[in-house]
Amino acid sequence: MSNISKVVLITGATSGMGKLTSKFLSDNGYIVYAGTRDKDAKPNEGSLKNIYIDVTKTDTINNAVDLIIKNEGKIDVLVNNAGYGLLATVEDGTDEEMFNQFDVNVFGLLKVTRAVLPYMREAKNGVIINISSFLGKMGLPLLAHYNASKYAVEGIVDSLRFEMLPYNVRVHSIQSGLFGTNFVKNGLVANTKTTDENSPYKELVAHFVPIVAKAINEGPNPQPIANAVKNIIEDENADIFVPVGGEAETFVPLRKELSDKVFEQKIKETFGI
Repeated sequence: MSNISKVVLITGATSGMGKLTSKFLSDNGYIVYAGTRDKDAKPNEGSLKNIYIDVTKTDTINNAVDLIIKNEGKIDVLVNNAGYGLLATVEDGTDEEMFNQFDVNVFGLLKVTRAVLPYMREAKNGVIINISSFLGKMGLPLLAHYNASKYAVEGIVDSLRFEMLPYNVRVHSIQSGLFGTNFVKNGLVANTKTTDENSPYKELVAHFVPIVAKAINEGPNPQPIANAVKNIIEDENADIFVPVGGEAETFVPLRKELSDKVFEQKIKETFGI
């Protein structure tokens, strides 16, 4: 089946990896519906179309999927890209912060997937790609909530693959490293207690936050993520979990090779914890 007629839905496509991936797939002949939380976004002409979708609002998900089915008759590929990171210690994270983190990164992903599955199952055809993180396989301080959300995404992939096996629907995860996106500006929410100068964690924050911010602000262009999405769509034998980017390609294999204690020691040394 040629990619010319393939229909792709990408969530969180307003900026960063999602925006780049939407344009890249559209440039390569796919019909792409780029999910945006901007209700007034113009539905572009041509093969790249904006569509209103807020993954925390179930009705917007169902409306978007209904519209795509009405226009195209199918959804071949879902890229679950919407997500953000909460910077907070476990001690400081509020009820609202921890709920919001899971609402977008986990529940939103489940809801969008739930909405497209009946169409893929009936067509006996489909690819679901979750943009996850190397932090779905290892922990870092101040990111426990984000870590936990990405661990959850990895677990969803593991299970959903079995459910979709009889229906020829492939499910994959891209374990992203740190790329040069506006994630720090737009995609990171910081707990005020954690970042307060009187926090008991202030030394950890002063040491660790600049490391992460620098890695993202000066990180490489996220084109490899878009390449990986395209490769997974087009290669029926693609790996289940695909690490992309320096941190992912370094730490994900190490996680498999080393014992838990040795791996933790390696992380402490690498990040000076």
